[in-house]
Amino acid sequence: MAGAGRYQRGVSAVIPAYNEAATVGKVIETLKQVASIAEIIVVSDGSEDATANVARRHGARVIELEINGGKGAAMTVGARAAREDILLFLDADLEGLTAAHVEALVAPLLTDSADMTVGIFSRGRSLTDLAQVVAPHLSGQRAIRKELFLAVGAEKSRFEVEVLLTSEARARRWRVQKIPLANMTHIMKEEKRGLYRGVIARMGMYKDILGYILRLTRKKIKTRPVAILFLLLFLVAALNYDILTMRAAAAAARNIPVLDLPDGGNRILVISPHPDDETLGAGGLIAEARDRGDAIKVVIMTNGDGFRRGVEKFNGPLPAGSRSWRVSAPA
Repeated sequence: MAGAGRYQRGVSAVIPAYNEAATVGKVIETLKQVASIAEIIVVSDGSEDATANVARRHGARVIELEINGGKGAAMTVGARAAREDILLFLDADLEGLTAAHVEALVAPLLTDSADMTVGIFSRGRSLTDLAQVVAPHLSGQRAIRKELFLAVGAEKSRFEVEVLLTSEARARRWRVQKIPLANMTHIMKEEKRGLYRGVIARMGMYKDILGYILRLTRKKIKTRPVAILFLLLFLVAALNYDILTMRAAAAAARNIPVLDLPDGGNRILVISPHPDDETLGAGGLIAEARDRGDAIKVVIMTNGDGFRRGVEKFNGPLPAGSRSWRVSAPA
């Protein structure tokens, strides 16, 4: 796992985690594949589940905080404990993280062509992709020089730590590179905690971020009302996106005629434009046909803009660098 002299400097990966036992192990295993990662530190920020034990079992160095102090405090604890000059911060709930993503984030720091990199999700989940296009300063996937991070005083920040880092980068004229992270996303709060608790946690996060932005711009508040209004509108739209989408889909589904098939002996081919769409569009038909003993196959066809990780999870790894593929498999 260590750089073994391949690089002049190594990287300390720091993962702040709160109740992420289900996902932190996969993030650690991916980091272990990258030669420049000299150590992996998981800071369990007052977790009430098995986050710390899972992280240890996967080989990470674990720091347990008794009280949940927020993301900024956990990141600072990890940074102070790090032995290397370059820090890589990753969220503990990432999906689709690969060694190539990690290498892309740290390479500009290793070659001294950047002071900080910021990872931007793309071709993953539409809502998180949109959020990072509109507000890339909210991304938690970053590599940064250790002395720069410790100089900003992030220990008192909670969810707004990324906004703080972006603000400091502009003020101090750091060299910053944005790194696309294709086919990658993270688990949303509503999925991890349930709708009610997830929404409450999300609103708390937005409150912290907005509060920081307002404090940051209080002397210029009259000159920036459009930006603040846009941020508020975006947060409201993001919160209601899934609900509106589900309602629209349910309304459209009521107008679809029922497909009646003769009993037995049917041969059915389901053609899906993207991974998982066969289940969304024909899941009931597939289940019913299998119960009757019908022959059924699913063909997933995409021009490369689909969710690559979904295909790989079902069919195994695709050739490196492939951007277009056709998969045929039994349902």
